[in-house]
Amino acid sequence: MIQPQSYLNVADNSGARKLMCIQVLGTSNSRYASTGDTIIAVIKEAIPNMPLKRSEVVRAVVVCTRKEMKRENGMILRFDDNAAVVINQEGNPRGTRVFGPVARELREYKFAKIVSLAPEVL
Repeated sequence: MIQPQSYLNVADNSGARKLMCIQVLGTSNSRYASTGDTIIAVIKEAIPNMPLKRSEVVRAVVVCTRKEMKRENGMILRFDDNAAVVINQEGNPRGTRVFGPVARELREYKFAKIVSLAPEVL
């Protein structure tokens, strides 16, 4: 469950290292974001000499959360950290690689490009 002021790791090579969520996109009363939700975030830490800079406002999609997620078949899925992938306005990732495992539910939310770049899909 990601809410405003939550810190997330970046799971791609776009140049950002840490993000802070400032708004959860969706319905007007959505308070928390889970896997597959889009957020607006600010970059808190970035790699030098990369396109994305510190204090830049970006869109990102949450790819894994610490809060467990229950699937239809009864399996419970939980990750070690909160992570997101920086995307552009069309929903395509800004980086060219995705690091770490991502949830299979991203394919249902029309983020098939992120799923195809990921090394492992759980």
